[in-house]
Amino acid sequence: MSRKRTMSTKQKIALMTGAATLAGGFAVVTMSMGHASVVCDGLDQALRNNESFIAGQRANPDAQSAARIANREAVIKQINVQREASGCGAAPAAPAAPAAPAGQGQGQNQGQNQNQGQAAPPAGGAGGQVVCAGSTVTLSGEAGAPAASSNQFPLGTRLKVTNLDNNKSTTVSVTSTSGSCALLNNAAFEQVREPGKFLIRKARIERVG
Repeated sequence: MSRKRTMSTKQKIALMTGAATLAGGFAVVTMSMGHASVVCDGLDQALRNNESFIAGQRANPDAQSAARIANREAVIKQINVQREASGCGAAPAAPAAPAAPAGQGQGQNQGQNQNQGQAAPPAGGAGGQVVCAGSTVTLSGEAGAPAASSNQFPLGTRLKVTNLDNNKSTTVSVTSTSGSCALLNNAAFEQVREPGKFLIRKARIERVG
């Protein structure tokens, strides 16, 4: 005569509790990995932006290049501290230095003059001229009052940056150059960021009067 083993009620409850705990733990780990990935993506982008800027300054130096490079190297150092704290692993490869085509300095001055000569949007409008469509926005790691840096607009240009994921926006002046259309410093980025994120994937950048 065979004897059929049955599980007691306590055994069943213990088994179900263990399975639920395991599933919950897997969900927490998955969410943590996803959050870390978003944070590291933003930090990696900020690192690439600053490294590209340094490469450009070294390829086409001017009287202020040494000071700009020293500033960006300090920013990169801070970004690497944040990457290590976030467990981001190996840093992305540094970009190659761009070649310096003949007459580049003259072309840059002409581009700046063209930007300065563009008409400002009418006062009182709902927004400014949308620029750099599809660009992502990250932070430079620089301290100070809210400001932006750009590789397309001259100093003093007012840019409105809106995070379309949370509808927060900030309007700041361009105070330095960088390797991006719009790169926000720490104070400006704090005004529009989502908690724990270092990259705005869905951004609207407007040039305002």
